[in-house]
Amino acid sequence: MILKDILAISGQPGLFRFIAQGKNAIIVEHLETKKRSSASGTAKVSSLEDIAIFSTTEDVPLGKVFDLIFEKENGGPAVDIREDNNAIKKWFEEILPDYSRDKVYISDIRKVAAWYNILHKLELLVKEEPKEEGEVLDSVKSEESEDSEEKIQE
Repeated sequence: MILKDILAISGQPGLFRFIAQGKNAIIVEHLETKKRSSASGTAKVSSLEDIAIFSTTEDVPLGKVFDLIFEKENGGPAVDIREDNNAIKKWFEEILPDYSRDKVYISDIRKVAAWYNILHKLELLVKEEPKEEGEVLDSVKSEESEDSEEKIQE
């Protein structure tokens, strides 16, 4: 999943989109209410792109976990976060069987499910399309040619 510019701010419910960098704060927009606010430099702000889930083998990026949830739920919403702890743990074990039971708490699993449901409801769960090597080279070449055309026109 593409999670660029989507943020979680400690102590504030929901998810936010990064808008701009201020002098002592960042400007964010709440994904659900669309209200803009600032997060001070002292607030703990985490990009969903940088979050990973501990497992017994290696840390799994949150985007990959969202992909696994999407596949398991056939594109539908995740488990209701108000379910009892055992039901949520069982659901997460089906998604990521080798997650670290010592390091990943039930509150973390509920947060992952809640974030997934927010992104699902807003239709922001966009799968990352892997590019072939030829496609990457073609896109780089086309960007370079566009840049050179702009310079010629100036």
